[in-house]
Amino acid sequence: MNFSIIDDDELYVFLIKKTLTKVAPIQFTNVFGNGLDAYNFIKENRENQDLLPDVLLLDLNMPIMDGWEFLEAYTKLKPTICKPIAIYICSSSISPDDVIAAENHIEVTDYIVKPLSKEKINQLLKTFNLSTPPKNSSL
Repeated sequence: MNFSIIDDDELYVFLIKKTLTKVAPIQFTNVFGNGLDAYNFIKENRENQDLLPDVLLLDLNMPIMDGWEFLEAYTKLKPTICKPIAIYICSSSISPDDVIAAENHIEVTDYIVKPLSKEKINQLLKTFNLSTPPKNSSL
């Protein structure tokens, strides 16, 4: 299972990569510091299944192109992309407006509030039939 992250917080990126790869067979194909870099990568590789992620963890607040702008551009590009990409918004925002907008956006699979809890990580992994950590394991 290939994951990509769009987030400008280097500490969060480090922690989520370390946590997820520790508990499941996940590869991180790419990490992007803003939505524009991710959009350009997907656009350039939209016909190459092997280079595209299966899952995208998307932050909302980033420089250059934020998460909402990325989703707007991605939605227009999606019909030309050769495989489905599950997009999870992972944000520290607890704004009801952001949560409602994410729930209503056709491309968003789920909205996860940072930091990712053990329960949310397990839920995410179960969605893709990936192994979860043993009950006595600490994340």
